[in-house]
Amino acid sequence: MGLKLAVFDFDSTLMDGETIDFLAKPLGLMDKVASITEMAMRGELDFFESLIMRVKLLEGLEEKKVDEICHNLPIMPGAEETIKTLKKENVKVMVFSGGFRNATSYYKEVLGYDADFSNILHSKNGVLTGLVGGEMMFSYSKGDMLKRIQNVLGVTPEETMVVGDGANDLSMFKYASIKVAFCAKEVLKKEANIIIEEKNLTKILEFV
Repeated sequence: MGLKLAVFDFDSTLMDGETIDFLAKPLGLMDKVASITEMAMRGELDFFESLIMRVKLLEGLEEKKVDEICHNLPIMPGAEETIKTLKKENVKVMVFSGGFRNATSYYKEVLGYDADFSNILHSKNGVLTGLVGGEMMFSYSKGDMLKRIQNVLGVTPEETMVVGDGANDLSMFKYASIKVAFCAKEVLKKEANIIIEEKNLTKILEFV
């Protein structure tokens, strides 16, 4: 296996669904947030603007509730097995997510990936303020981070695989020779060289 680095998106890739949609549910805003998410993932809306818009709607949600939701997300079939197999082959496995640290850091321990880069929901007195910051705020953030990590690890694009489902994963595709569109939006499929339509991440292993 010439593969040294695998980068997975989190929402709708390692996890079956979108974290922010689940967070909006107790506020009765799931449909509203989901429709913004959907537009952003199809590339019809600037990712940064859509993130700011959606997180603003979460204002007032208790941090306790955020963690409870983020620690009980549905994992995509085959996620654990795929990561384990890659790790056995000495591949560094990372997660880049436009979602939130509450989920990605928790699942790092559950699924066993090496590092997670995502965003942070700002809170005050145990309640979300509707503000957000972090490493994955823009449509270009994932590609930018991938390039920097490749430089640090001394890994080339030829030794890199990226897996995602939406428009904000596009920027990573430029820096990887294995570009996997997993149950993905049309905008990503067009740029991929591996397309998987079944909700089963172990299908990726057939290609690497």
